[in-house]
Amino acid sequence: MNLIAAADRNWAIGYQGRLLVSIPADHKMFRETTTGKVVILGRKTLDTFPGGLPLPNRTNIILSKNTEFRAKDAVVVGSLEELLSVTKQYNSEDLYVIGGESIYRLLLPYCDTAIITKIDYAYSADAYLPDLSKSPEWTMTGESEEMTCFDIEYTFQRWERMKG
Repeated sequence: MNLIAAADRNWAIGYQGRLLVSIPADHKMFRETTTGKVVILGRKTLDTFPGGLPLPNRTNIILSKNTEFRAKDAVVVGSLEELLSVTKQYNSEDLYVIGGESIYRLLLPYCDTAIITKIDYAYSADAYLPDLSKSPEWTMTGESEEMTCFDIEYTFQRWERMKG
C-alpha cells in the first residue's frame, strides 16, 4: 500500500479542512500517479472534493464511521477490518492512501511507500503527517530536483519502509 501527500517543512498537510497550498505540478503528479488505481480516503476528505464527489477514473474507497453514509461511484467501508478485507482484491501497489490526517495515521503501518511533495515552507496548520524522517523504519530513497511554483520551493520525495 502507498501513501501520497503534500507536506510542509513540519510535515503539516492541511488547515481548516483545506490543503496548505495549491501547486499545479503536485496536482498533475497526483493525478498521473493515482489515475486507474485505488484511492483510500476518509469522508471528510471526500467533502473537500469538487461537488463532494469521488475522484474520476479511480476506484474510491471511503472509510467512514457513519454506517449510513453512501457515495455515488465509491465503495464505503465502516472499519479498518472491512477496509483491509476489501483491499485484498487489489494489488497492494495499486492502493494509494490520500488522506486526511486520521486516515494517514491509521493506515501508515500498512504502507510500504510514501510519495511526498515536500514543501520548503512552514505553514499555519492543524493537520499533520507523522514525520517519516524521525522514524527508523522509513528511509528517503529518491528526491527530485528542487522546483519552484511562484515563490514556493518543493521537491518530490519517495520514502520506503525498510524491511527488518
